[in-house]
Amino acid sequence: MRGASGSLHKTLNMKFLEYTPFDSINLFLDNLDLGDCTIRGNLEAFSCKHTGNDRRLSISLEHEILDCLSKSSDSDHSSPVEHLSCRSSRKTLIYLVLTLSHMYPDYDFSAVRAHLFFKEEEWESFKEMTDTYLSEASKQWAATNEGTSLLDSMTNVIDEVIKIGESDIYSYNPDQDGDPFLEKGVIWSINFFFYNRKLKRVVSFRCSCISKISGDDFLTSAPSDGEEEDALIDMDI
Repeated sequence: MRGASGSLHKTLNMKFLEYTPFDSINLFLDNLDLGDCTIRGNLEAFSCKHTGNDRRLSISLEHEILDCLSKSSDSDHSSPVEHLSCRSSRKTLIYLVLTLSHMYPDYDFSAVRAHLFFKEEEWESFKEMTDTYLSEASKQWAATNEGTSLLDSMTNVIDEVIKIGESDIYSYNPDQDGDPFLEKGVIWSINFFFYNRKLKRVVSFRCSCISKISGDDFLTSAPSDGEEEDALIDMDI
């Protein structure tokens, strides 16, 4: 199966791109105080160009996908990896995972079954999610930016860099094994990707809401070993 697939890893590498249109959005969403919680959001752009730094992860992901393909049944049309039999689909997926590895450099994505977590989205679903999760942030943005819309401002800068109408949109919805935010006091997190094949460019938007109570305060209020033992004694097991 692997021998017939062809090699992907020689060209699947990413390079971070600096774009000043993102600066005002990123500055606003950098530790935005909403009282009991903090919003942290960021827009980033990456070029799908050869750099040579992501070769090991590219190979690991390609092997993982091909292993899943070889184990899946030809008659199983509901298989989550069925569409990855297409080389271009595997290539897209690996670009997205490489983007994640740059977004979260301290997290190891080599063991993540990434093909289970990505799904293609419509522009409307992105708008609905950002409207829902960033409603309070949008109010603050409007108050400090002459009543302009945060979503409209994001749309304009993303379109300037990636051309939304020519891009595919993906989201990352991990389980516990693939969540970089696991056990960090995060209430919710969203990750979207805009991939323009012609431009060979990916724009990522990540945003999370961190509870102030479940952060450092939660860790300092954790029970001691003795308190844990007392609690266990009192439990009706």
